Amino acid sequence: MNELLASVFTGLIIDENDQAYYVQKNGMTFRLLKSEGEHQLGEAVEGFGYQNQSQDNCFTTIIPKSRPGHFAFAEVKDVRRDLGVFVDIGLPDKDIAVSLDELPTMRELWPKKGDHLMVQLTVDSKDRIWASLAEEKIFRALSKKGTPELKNKDISGTVFRLKLMGTYILTDDFYIGFIHPSERFNEPRLGETVNGRVIGIRPDGVLNLSLKPRAHEAIGDDAKMLLAYLERTAEHSMPYTDKSDPEAIKQLFGISKGQFKRAIGHLLKARLIEQKDGHTYLLKTNHDESLSKSEK
Repeated sequence: MNELLASVFTGLIIDENDQAYYVQKNGMTFRLLKSEGEHQLGEAVEGFGYQNQSQDNCFTTIIPKSRPGHFAFAEVKDVRRDLGVFVDIGLPDKDIAVSLDELPTMRELWPKKGDHLMVQLTVDSKDRIWASLAEEKIFRALSKKGTPELKNKDISGTVFRLKLMGTYILTDDFYIGFIHPSERFNEPRLGETVNGRVIGIRPDGVLNLSLKPRAHEAIGDDAKMLLAYLERTAEHSMPYTDKSDPEAIKQLFGISKGQFKRAIGHLLKARLIEQKDGHTYLLKTNHDESLSKSEK
C-alpha cells in the first residue's frame, strides 16, 4: 500500500512543465498544478497526496479537513446506487466515495446531492481512498451539553444517525439533538439538514427536538389552497387581497371572507406572500423554504 496516499507530507520539487510541478517523496512522484501557486525547482513543499480519477499521483497544497483520523463535514455530490455516494472534501479533480455498506439499508434514507456527511479518509489494500462515516462517539466528543435556556428555541442541524427509536442530529451550534418518531411527519434521511425546535433537554445534555410546527404556525388547508392557486398562475399572483369582495372570494375559492382573511394572515405572517396594489404575490424563495419546513 502507498503510505503517502491520503496523507500530508513534505516533498521536493524535481521537475516542471507548463501546467504542473512534479513533487518527489520516497521515490514516488506526484503532480502539483501550477494554478495553486508559484514554486522553484529544489523547493520543499507541504501538501496532500492522492490519486485522481485517472489514477495519477497528485499533490495539492490545499490540505483537506477530512483525512485519516481527522473528521469534517463533506458535501454529497453524486449518488451511485451500485456503489454509494460521492462527497467533496476539497480536492480539485476527485470526489471520494462513501461505500453503500455504510449507508442505510432503506435506499430512500440515503443522502441526496447537497446533503452533508461527517467523514474521515481511509485507504484500502488496493490504494483506493474511501470516505468513512464518523461514529457516534465522534459527535459526542464534538458536542456541548444543552441548557434549559434553549427550551422552545428554533434550531437546525445535520442528521448523522438513524435508529428505530428516533433520529440524531448535530446542530449548527454543536449540540446533539434527538427527534422521536412522534415529533416528525417523515423520517429524515442521513445527511439531511433539518429545522425544528427544542421541546426539552435530557439529563445528558441532548436536546429533544420536534420537526412539527407550533400550533399557531401550522399552515391550514385554506392557506395551502391559496398557495397552490398562486403556484399555478403564470405570474404567481392573484387580484385578491384581504380587502376583496366576499362574493368574489366565495365564488372562486369556495370559502368565506373570514376564512380567506385568516389564511392570508397565516401566509403573510410566514412571509410566504406579499400584498400590494390590490394583488397578492407569492414570495417564491420563502415559499420553498417555509412550506417544506411545515410539511416535514
